[in-house]
Amino acid sequence: MTADRANVSSFYDLYESPVGTLYLIFTGRVLTGLAFKKPSTIPCKMGSASKAFIGELDRYFQGSVKGFSQKSELLTGTDFEKRVWMTLNDIPFGETRTYKWMAEKVGSPGASRAVGQALAKNPIPIVVPCHRVIESDGSMGGYSSGVKTKVRLLELEYYAKMNTLSKDAK
Repeated sequence: MTADRANVSSFYDLYESPVGTLYLIFTGRVLTGLAFKKPSTIPCKMGSASKAFIGELDRYFQGSVKGFSQKSELLTGTDFEKRVWMTLNDIPFGETRTYKWMAEKVGSPGASRAVGQALAKNPIPIVVPCHRVIESDGSMGGYSSGVKTKVRLLELEYYAKMNTLSKDAK
Protein backbone atom coordinates (compact mmCIF):
# COMPACT_ATOMS: atom_id res chain seq x y z
CA MET A 1 0.00 0.00 0.00
CA THR A 2 1.30 3.44 -0.83
CA ALA A 3 2.41 5.66 2.04
CA ASP A 4 -0.40 8.18 1.53
CA ARG A 5 -2.95 5.34 1.81
CA ALA A 6 -1.45 3.77 4.97
CA ASN A 7 -3.73 5.68 7.37
CA VAL A 8 -6.83 5.56 5.19
CA SER A 9 -9.63 3.20 6.16
CA SER A 10 -10.33 0.25 3.88
CA PHE A 11 -13.75 -1.30 3.43
CA TYR A 12 -15.73 -3.43 1.05
CA ASP A 13 -19.22 -3.37 -0.38
CA LEU A 14 -21.25 -5.98 -2.23
CA TYR A 15 -22.90 -5.46 -5.60
CA GLU A 16 -25.37 -7.96 -7.02
CA SER A 17 -24.72 -8.07 -10.76
CA PRO A 18 -26.01 -10.24 -13.61
CA VAL A 19 -22.70 -12.15 -13.42
CA GLY A 20 -22.93 -12.73 -9.67
CA THR A 21 -21.98 -10.95 -6.48
CA LEU A 22 -19.11 -8.51 -6.89
CA TYR A 23 -16.88 -7.56 -3.97
CA LEU A 24 -15.96 -3.88 -4.31
CA ILE A 25 -12.88 -3.05 -2.27
CA PHE A 26 -12.01 0.52 -1.38
CA THR A 27 -9.16 2.34 0.29
CA GLY A 28 -10.83 5.54 1.37
CA ARG A 29 -13.09 6.46 -1.55
CA VAL A 30 -10.72 4.92 -4.13
CA LEU A 31 -11.62 1.58 -5.72
CA THR A 32 -8.62 -0.73 -5.28
CA GLY A 33 -10.19 -4.09 -5.97
CA LEU A 34 -13.15 -5.85 -7.56
CA ALA A 35 -13.56 -9.58 -7.09
CA PHE A 36 -16.09 -12.19 -8.19
CA LYS A 37 -15.46 -14.30 -5.08
CA LYS A 38 -14.83 -13.22 -1.51
CA PRO A 39 -11.10 -12.44 -1.39
CA SER A 40 -9.04 -13.98 1.40
CA THR A 41 -7.59 -10.56 2.25
CA ILE A 42 -10.83 -8.57 2.26
CA PRO A 43 -11.03 -5.67 4.72
CA CYS A 44 -13.12 -6.77 7.70
CA LYS A 45 -15.20 -3.58 7.68
CA MET A 46 -18.20 -3.34 5.39
CA GLY A 47 -19.00 0.07 4.00
CA SER A 48 -20.91 1.65 1.16
CA ALA A 49 -19.65 2.41 -2.30
CA SER A 50 -20.72 5.79 -3.60
CA LYS A 51 -24.21 5.98 -5.09
CA ALA A 52 -22.62 7.40 -8.24
CA PHE A 53 -20.44 4.29 -8.73
CA ILE A 54 -23.32 1.92 -7.95
CA GLY A 55 -25.38 3.84 -10.52
CA GLU A 56 -22.60 3.46 -13.08
CA LEU A 57 -22.44 -0.28 -12.42
CA ASP A 58 -26.23 -0.51 -12.81
CA ARG A 59 -26.09 1.38 -16.10
CA TYR A 60 -23.09 -0.65 -17.31
CA PHE A 61 -24.99 -3.91 -16.79
CA GLN A 62 -28.02 -2.36 -18.50
CA GLY A 63 -25.76 -1.49 -21.45
CA SER A 64 -26.13 2.27 -21.16
CA VAL A 65 -22.78 3.36 -19.72
CA LYS A 66 -19.53 2.68 -21.53
CA GLY A 67 -16.99 3.52 -18.83
CA PHE A 68 -16.53 4.42 -15.21
CA SER A 69 -15.67 7.70 -13.52
CA GLN A 70 -15.01 6.05 -10.13
CA LYS A 71 -11.46 6.85 -9.08
CA SER A 72 -9.43 3.65 -8.94
CA GLU A 73 -5.84 2.81 -8.14
CA LEU A 74 -3.64 -0.18 -8.86
CA LEU A 75 -1.92 -0.88 -5.55
CA THR A 76 -0.31 -4.16 -6.58
CA GLY A 77 1.52 -5.50 -9.63
CA THR A 78 4.84 -5.25 -11.36
CA ASP A 79 5.61 -2.41 -13.75
CA PHE A 80 4.85 -4.75 -16.68
CA GLU A 81 1.50 -5.81 -15.18
CA LYS A 82 0.51 -2.19 -14.55
CA ARG A 83 1.41 -1.28 -18.16
CA VAL A 84 -0.79 -4.13 -19.37
CA TRP A 85 -3.68 -3.11 -17.10
CA MET A 86 -3.46 0.56 -18.11
CA THR A 87 -3.42 -0.40 -21.80
CA LEU A 88 -6.79 -2.11 -21.36
CA ASN A 89 -8.35 1.35 -21.27
CA ASP A 90 -7.36 1.73 -24.96
CA ILE A 91 -9.85 -0.99 -25.96
CA PRO A 92 -13.20 0.63 -26.78
CA PHE A 93 -16.43 -0.55 -25.17
CA GLY A 94 -17.98 -3.38 -27.18
CA GLU A 95 -14.74 -4.28 -28.96
CA THR A 96 -11.99 -6.83 -28.41
CA ARG A 97 -8.26 -6.99 -28.98
CA THR A 98 -5.88 -9.92 -28.90
CA TYR A 99 -3.21 -10.91 -26.41
CA LYS A 100 -0.73 -10.33 -29.27
CA TRP A 101 -2.06 -6.80 -29.83
CA MET A 102 -1.71 -6.11 -26.12
CA ALA A 103 1.88 -7.42 -26.07
CA GLU A 104 2.79 -5.18 -29.00
CA LYS A 105 1.01 -2.20 -27.44
CA VAL A 106 3.01 -2.49 -24.17
CA GLY A 107 6.27 -2.77 -26.11
CA SER A 108 6.90 -6.50 -25.65
CA PRO A 109 5.78 -8.13 -28.92
CA GLY A 110 6.81 -11.64 -27.88
CA ALA A 111 5.09 -11.51 -24.51
CA SER A 112 1.54 -12.65 -25.34
CA ARG A 113 1.66 -15.33 -22.65
CA ALA A 114 2.98 -12.83 -20.06
CA VAL A 115 0.13 -10.49 -21.02
CA GLY A 116 -2.33 -13.31 -20.29
CA GLN A 117 -0.71 -13.91 -16.91
CA ALA A 118 -0.90 -10.20 -16.10
CA LEU A 119 -4.57 -10.08 -17.09
CA ALA A 120 -5.30 -13.00 -14.77
CA LYS A 121 -4.01 -10.84 -11.88
CA ASN A 122 -6.01 -7.71 -12.79
CA PRO A 123 -7.21 -6.42 -9.40
CA ILE A 124 -10.11 -4.39 -10.85
CA PRO A 125 -11.79 -6.45 -13.60
CA ILE A 126 -14.77 -4.95 -15.45
CA VAL A 127 -13.67 -1.40 -14.52
CA VAL A 128 -10.24 -2.20 -15.99
CA PRO A 129 -11.71 -4.27 -18.86
CA CYS A 130 -9.52 -7.37 -19.19
CA HIS A 131 -12.53 -9.31 -20.53
CA ARG A 132 -12.02 -7.50 -23.87
CA VAL A 133 -8.85 -9.48 -24.66
CA ILE A 134 -9.20 -12.67 -26.71
CA GLU A 135 -6.99 -15.14 -28.60
CA SER A 136 -5.75 -14.33 -32.13
CA ASP A 137 -7.95 -17.11 -33.54
CA GLY A 138 -11.07 -15.52 -32.04
CA SER A 139 -11.40 -17.96 -29.15
CA MET A 140 -12.00 -16.54 -25.70
CA GLY A 141 -8.81 -17.46 -23.88
CA GLY A 142 -9.10 -17.40 -20.10
CA TYR A 143 -10.75 -15.17 -17.53
CA SER A 144 -10.18 -14.98 -13.79
CA SER A 145 -13.82 -15.72 -12.96
CA GLY A 146 -14.38 -18.16 -15.79
CA VAL A 147 -14.93 -18.00 -19.52
CA LYS A 148 -18.75 -17.95 -19.14
CA THR A 149 -18.47 -14.65 -17.27
CA LYS A 150 -16.14 -13.27 -19.93
CA VAL A 151 -18.57 -14.27 -22.69
CA ARG A 152 -21.48 -12.69 -20.79
CA LEU A 153 -19.62 -9.38 -20.37
CA LEU A 154 -18.62 -9.33 -24.04
CA GLU A 155 -22.19 -10.12 -25.14
CA LEU A 156 -23.55 -7.39 -22.89
CA GLU A 157 -21.18 -4.82 -24.39
CA TYR A 158 -21.63 -6.04 -27.97
CA TYR A 159 -25.43 -5.86 -27.86
CA ALA A 160 -25.37 -2.50 -26.08
CA LYS A 161 -23.10 -1.18 -28.83
CA MET A 162 -25.35 -2.63 -31.55
CA ASN A 163 -28.38 -0.98 -29.89
CA THR A 164 -26.59 2.36 -29.90
CA LEU A 165 -25.59 1.99 -33.55
CA SER A 166 -29.13 1.04 -34.61
CA LYS A 167 -30.59 4.03 -32.71
CA ASP A 168 -28.02 6.34 -34.34
CA ALA A 169 -28.94 4.98 -37.81
CA LYS A 170 -32.63 5.96 -37.37
